[in-house]
Amino acid sequence: MFEKILIANRGEIALRILRACREMGIKTVVVHSEADREAKYVKLADESVCIGPASSTLSYLNVPALIAAAEVTEAQAIHPGYGFLSENADFAQRVEESGFAFIGPRPESIRLMGDKVSAKDAMKEAGVPCVPGSDGALPDDPAELMKIGKAVGYPVIIKAAGGGGGRGMRVVNTEEELVAAVELTKSEAEKFFGNAMVYMEKYLQNPRHIEIQILADQHGNAIYLGERDCSMQRRHQKVIEEAPAPGITEAQRKQIGERCAAACRKINYRGAGTFEFLFENGEFYFIEMNTRVQVEHPVTEMITGIDIVQEQIRVAADLPLRYAQKDVKLKGHAIECRINAEDPLKFIPSPGKITTYHTPGGPGVRVDSHVYQGYTVPSHYDSMIGKIITYGDNRAQAMARMRIALSEMVVQGINTNIPLHQQLLLDKAFIKGSTSIHYLEHRMPEIRKQLEGKLVQP
Repeated sequence: MFEKILIANRGEIALRILRACREMGIKTVVVHSEADREAKYVKLADESVCIGPASSTLSYLNVPALIAAAEVTEAQAIHPGYGFLSENADFAQRVEESGFAFIGPRPESIRLMGDKVSAKDAMKEAGVPCVPGSDGALPDDPAELMKIGKAVGYPVIIKAAGGGGGRGMRVVNTEEELVAAVELTKSEAEKFFGNAMVYMEKYLQNPRHIEIQILADQHGNAIYLGERDCSMQRRHQKVIEEAPAPGITEAQRKQIGERCAAACRKINYRGAGTFEFLFENGEFYFIEMNTRVQVEHPVTEMITGIDIVQEQIRVAADLPLRYAQKDVKLKGHAIECRINAEDPLKFIPSPGKITTYHTPGGPGVRVDSHVYQGYTVPSHYDSMIGKIITYGDNRAQAMARMRIALSEMVVQGINTNIPLHQQLLLDKAFIKGSTSIHYLEHRMPEIRKQLEGKLVQP
């Protein structure tokens, strides 16, 4: 096992990894930008290294600085967390070439699954169901585009092969819109991802977002840890996640889970990963694989009792998984609300100093957050300041505990999206568990009206 791990990230995931390491008796090195000098995890780590100014490009995305920090502190492995360089195959390769263990998949796996076209091809070959669409990248010839669009059937969605985070996607409802939409998406893809390749998929009308959590080691073992429902989204960004997904049967879970585990064995995958699907009319359609730990991993940990981050570390140390598929038992229900420093109506980031901070407690309540009273939320990074996770014997109890937790959570000095979460936890459709990925966008005008006048400025 490793004696020292460098955590190449910030925020709540840096603290989450640090805690896992401390429980395993592993020393930690935390890197940080000048803006994060006063972060909680920096103070708790065995060692810390400032790797640059506030700009992500000059700090958390600065590969030479990260490698140098690992060298000078004599760390043995690097954990990338999520975001930043976590799904960058070149970084993973550089880490390994520099003599460190990368706590994540092999570079070739990241590269394969990072390109949406090659990922879809690999999943088709592995027997994982995919959304109907183009056979690879779209051609430049307008006539060929029209032919593909007609075969797939409108509406369709154009996606960037190297896309992510809600960017590089465009819905096309008619044949007349197709050529212009493809050109616009190609331009956007080149700008944001450095890869102009795009492809086409059938645009499903009211799908849910269901994902399968997997773990795989370097000894040919792969298991699935059930599914999560991440359908409550705004502009392709997840807002609330839960596990297990309402309405998914044990037979459905087993069928799709076994296919995902088999796909991992086929592509020689290692570590934690998530297969993301659109789910409509009882059918799963693969859309992408995230080759890292997910923001929403705690809900799976709550219902399985398996520490996903610790398993990541063990696998990177060439140890076999501690669990076989027969050991994975789903018990109860868990819900996660992402707490963001932002205006809950306008979704504008709200950086600044937190003047009052109080976290909820009680049975089945977990708070993953790196902030504290007196902490200044920087303006340079993602607005998420933490996550509230609640667990119950069933979904109703988990939701009741979440309502209580949200009412107890106090964050003053900045705006947060807590009022939005409180409104969503009272939403009749969400309570029934019948929302699609488009639901929140359609409901936002009414939610705004309900919240207007109730909000108190910091």
